[in-house]
Amino acid sequence: MFLTVARACIAGVLALGILWLFKQARPARNQWHSLLIVALGVVVGFPLLTALALQYVTSAHSIVFIGLLPLATAAFGVLRGGERPRPVFWLFSGLGSLLVVGFALSQGLNTSPQGDLLMLLAVLACGLGYAEGATLSRTLGGWQVICWALVLSLPLMTVLSLYLAPSSFSGISLPAWLSLGYVSLFSMLIGFVFWYRGLVQGGIAAVGQLQLLQPFFGLTLAATLLHEHVSLGMVGVTVAVILCVAGAKKFAR
Repeated sequence: MFLTVARACIAGVLALGILWLFKQARPARNQWHSLLIVALGVVVGFPLLTALALQYVTSAHSIVFIGLLPLATAAFGVLRGGERPRPVFWLFSGLGSLLVVGFALSQGLNTSPQGDLLMLLAVLACGLGYAEGATLSRTLGGWQVICWALVLSLPLMTVLSLYLAPSSFSGISLPAWLSLGYVSLFSMLIGFVFWYRGLVQGGIAAVGQLQLLQPFFGLTLAATLLHEHVSLGMVGVTVAVILCVAGAKKFAR
């Protein structure tokens, strides 16, 4: 809980400074509703739900669910962004979803239903935030969207950061502090500047499929940095999902 609000608070302060530095005008009244959706999806929803899920499942296990994120982004791109991929696109998307659900069941869903459910909710929240932010970026601008979403969340995140802060920071290691800095600066702010711009230029459904690279990077980092066990089953399902998403990308327009 503290990680979720602290990263949003740090990024929010930086976003406020960037908006002030570049003298950005406030969003129009009809844009605040979309900014609220972005904030709920990517500033609060996805970080919180994944942090909670990782108390029940390993990061390697959760990465398989991240394979669904391109499909969720494309689906919300249709609902919120007005895009219309070709019918074959949804065939590949549905097959990828079945592979992920089948893998979760084969691993014994009853052992950690909380973790798997939280990861599925995280994927939905993130997909909605991506699509809504990309749609809004067409008129507001890519980096402005994430900055204003962070500023919108800042008052509540600041209060919660103070309330949820540990009683002592003495036992927190340097790698943990560096990790907090990374997710605050890059995952919460800088990454979105390029991501939303790319979604606007190339289309939500099409560019969203680039997330198919994420499971590869994630499994590699889980094995090398966290020394987690990556089974052949995990690798196999990840590759199969990536192939499905690659097929979906081909028919995204």
